Amino acid sequence: MMYIPKHFKVTDFDEIKDFIQRNSFGTIVTTNQGKPIATHLPLELHKQKDDYYLTGHLAYANPQWKTFGDDPVLVMYQGPHAYISSSWYKTENVPTWNYQAVHVYGTASLMSEQELQDDLKALLQKYEQNRENAALWENFSPKTKNQTKGIVGFKVKVQEVQAAYKLSQNRNEEDYDNIIHKLYKEKDLNSQQLAEVMKARKNK
Repeated sequence: MMYIPKHFKVTDFDEIKDFIQRNSFGTIVTTNQGKPIATHLPLELHKQKDDYYLTGHLAYANPQWKTFGDDPVLVMYQGPHAYISSSWYKTENVPTWNYQAVHVYGTASLMSEQELQDDLKALLQKYEQNRENAALWENFSPKTKNQTKGIVGFKVKVQEVQAAYKLSQNRNEEDYDNIIHKLYKEKDLNSQQLAEVMKARKNK
């Protein structure tokens, strides 16, 4: 379970769904004989009737898919994050780190060949639809499509979701605005993206 101070807990599922759609490169964690196993990969959120599923695929050579079964799995997503200097506060305090993180718990099962193909079509459509000479499933040759024999599709039935957005919500308005200003000035892209998130959150 994820430790979430009350200031930073997010429970709005629509907001969490949007976060996952925008930050869908996640980490899936399972266990094998008590030892954690993790793989980093895109995991897309879908609704099927009244349930939600995360879908993805692993290389057949990756043994993690063999751990799927009755035991729960953990999928982690992360947004932009950055160091927050206490010199940015009006009064003395300690530095911290701002971030966004979502944990999804559920049970994983393997997809059928048709389910995998449909999922790959949707994945390509999401990331290729606005590209020139889009690499869409229907444009692939039979030889390229045959490479799916080297992967294993899976889906995780969502059972519990936990989300923490640590975005200086506990600071006063003056400090909050100054943190955004300072993050924009950082040369690190993560810091600048975090500033955008904090600015958007303030303007809601």
